[in-house]
Amino acid sequence: MVEPVKFLLYLLVMAGVTYLVRMLPMVLVRKKIKNTFIRSFLYYVPYAVLSVMTIPGIFSSTSYLASAICGFAVALVLSYFNRSLLTVAASACGTVLVVELIITYLL
Repeated sequence: MVEPVKFLLYLLVMAGVTYLVRMLPMVLVRKKIKNTFIRSFLYYVPYAVLSVMTIPGIFSSTSYLASAICGFAVALVLSYFNRSLLTVAASACGTVLVVELIITYLL
């Protein structure tokens, strides 16, 4: 169990870091960014960060790697065909469930 004083210290440090990360770009960059390379780089940063955070979780959250790969493939295909987020997520989860049931019955 974490002591209350330690917890509050950790909470304050995390809050400070989060605030600095959000505040510093607004303070340091006051003019509109005109460089096309930097603008295109900043445009794709959220997608890259989301991918880096999500994909390892996909492959480590299931019991079998095969079910994770199948669910990821279904999600990619449905996303490519512009299906809604709910459809993509539900279909990927359903695919993982079916594949894990099949693997469990076969083993």
